[in-house]
Amino acid sequence: MKIDLGTFKDNGEELVAFLEPRVGTKPTVDGEALEIDDGSLRKGVRPRHVKTYLKRFLFMKGVRKKYRVLVAGAELSIVELEVPEEKEKEEEKAAGVAKEEQTKEAPKEEQKEEKPKEKAEKPKAPKKAKPKKKKTEQDSSS
Repeated sequence: MKIDLGTFKDNGEELVAFLEPRVGTKPTVDGEALEIDDGSLRKGVRPRHVKTYLKRFLFMKGVRKKYRVLVAGAELSIVELEVPEEKEKEEEKAAGVAKEEQTKEAPKEEQKEEKPKEKAEKPKAPKKAKPKKKKTEQDSSS
């Protein structure tokens, strides 16, 4: 089985260390590709499983949104997604706006908590006395 690393080749050694316990053998690094001997794979491990392991590794590295894993038979490829610069800037702005909103929401919550306190502090009008029930003959016999 061959795994083409493409632009992710700088992390090849870390990927080998990650895959070794999962596939049952140590993959070999050859420049921009990893080679895994099909005969030495742990029983039941298929290219689909290795794809899942690769995606998990990308997620752990924090680059899952920048890379895609493709399977073609027994050959896997890690492909870097091309994101236009405009989208990157929008994502950065969105992340910045989200952080600002979180900081702004905290004071709003404090203000919300203060408002009920103000209502509780206001003096309330005295309650009207309820008229007492007259005792009837049935009540006194019980």
